[in-house]
Amino acid sequence: MIRFSTLAGRLVAASLLASALVLTGCHRGDTKSEVAAMQAQQHFDAVIKAYKGGQFLVDDAVLSAIDTGSHFAYLKDAGKLPKTVLLVPSDDSKVRKQHLEYMARIALDYGVVVYYDKNGELKQINPQETKARALEDYHAPAKMGDDQKSKTAAGSDRQDMPGGY
Repeated sequence: MIRFSTLAGRLVAASLLASALVLTGCHRGDTKSEVAAMQAQQHFDAVIKAYKGGQFLVDDAVLSAIDTGSHFAYLKDAGKLPKTVLLVPSDDSKVRKQHLEYMARIALDYGVVVYYDKNGELKQINPQETKARALEDYHAPAKMGDDQKSKTAAGSDRQDMPGGY
């Protein structure tokens, strides 16, 4: 059996204690901010998550900006329009400028107050300061040049094909 000297044992114990203190010093209280954000969500009538490509997660359904506007129109007609909305990042996307512009449009159109989390602080979206973007869903196809109009997908001219097709 190997016996350690008391000095070596004390050094090992001191290094374990020092490493534990260093690790506790590295903790920045991130769980406190997560808990505060979760508690803040309870104070809002609706919570919407920002999703990829300017889309939103509303009740776990991915909606385009225009569909989100339609959802608010439905809620208004049903008499269940929320007064305050919180926009939070989703697991797949953070809150981008495009999301803020769409929510500014919804705030203008439906009179709701929209908040979002900016660096741990809740900010209200001001539709006058934020360029309220028109809710859009359809993107027109790209225009073809005149030289491409008579070409097929394979790149040959339509006149060269038998039967004109």
